[in-house]
Amino acid sequence: MIMFILAVVLAASMFASVSLLKTYQNIPIKELKRRAQRNDELAKALYSAVEYGISLPILLWIVIGITTSLFFLVLTTSLPSWVAVFGCAAILWVGFAWLPNARVTAFSHALAKRAAPAVAWVLSFIYPFFNTVGDWVKKHSKITIHSGLYQKEDLIELLEKQKGQPDNRMTAYELGIVKSALSFSEKIIRDIMTPVRVVKTVNMHDSIGPILLDELHASGFSRFPVTGEAPNDIVGTLYLHDLVEAKHGGSVATHMKKAVYYVNEEKQLDHALQAFLKTKHHLFIVVNSFEEIVGILTIEDVLEEIVGKEIVDEFDQYEDLRAVAALQAQKDSKVRTHAPESPETSKKEQDNIPKS
Repeated sequence: MIMFILAVVLAASMFASVSLLKTYQNIPIKELKRRAQRNDELAKALYSAVEYGISLPILLWIVIGITTSLFFLVLTTSLPSWVAVFGCAAILWVGFAWLPNARVTAFSHALAKRAAPAVAWVLSFIYPFFNTVGDWVKKHSKITIHSGLYQKEDLIELLEKQKGQPDNRMTAYELGIVKSALSFSEKIIRDIMTPVRVVKTVNMHDSIGPILLDELHASGFSRFPVTGEAPNDIVGTLYLHDLVEAKHGGSVATHMKKAVYYVNEEKQLDHALQAFLKTKHHLFIVVNSFEEIVGILTIEDVLEEIVGKEIVDEFDQYEDLRAVAALQAQKDSKVRTHAPESPETSKKEQDNIPKS
């Protein structure tokens, strides 16, 4: 009778160890950590054991091996050898083949949650040894885990699969940014520049007045190459926001920035981005190999290719405290206007209505 009870206890221990191993490895450790940080009680309990890394599965596999071996020895003491072999084979099949393939149940989660403090306590003592062994194995082993990615096209394909993943929590915009950034270096300046035929230029001798300001606003641009005596003679850059406080009667030459930078149309966009960062200039004149002006390139053009979305220049005054405050006040006003009326507010308003 005692041997039978001992056999049942050993079999149950083996099953419990396999169930714990399966449950702890059911959720990736990164996801488990995120859930624990959001105060998920189950995730916090499981993570207390999973955070020990490879030491946890090593411990559980040791327990599984010991309980299975003891179970075999117990059977051989009271049963014929062929029965013990058959019994162990059945237990091994159920424990190592069927049970790991069954889905994690609420009972498995409850068992893992209750066992986590004890498992974590044991691991706190044996972790230094397991960690030392693991470091030694990594140092002397040439086996590495391959990511399955060979080039950026593989990563782009992975991002496409991510969109259809049921538990995906990355927005289409976020995925789009990553994809655009991966293909960013493949594009050249000629692909995204504004062709010279549609570029709005101003002459350095033009007078600043209502007519010129209307033309500049109507163009939809906020930066303009400034020409000198010849149409292809670029002598500066005019920023529309510099004309906000300009008094009538001045000339373009008075308010333009004299710095002019050039970039070759055959260069890649990462080269242009580095040039923007180095010069701190927002507009480049694009030329070809024959030193002919073929277009212009702005910092927005490059950033749009990175984020995968058009950047609309609405002439926002980020340096004007009053303009920024007024813009936020308008948004707050719209929220209050469209906000649903609370029962308390309605009651107060009704109480304030004079009774006839």
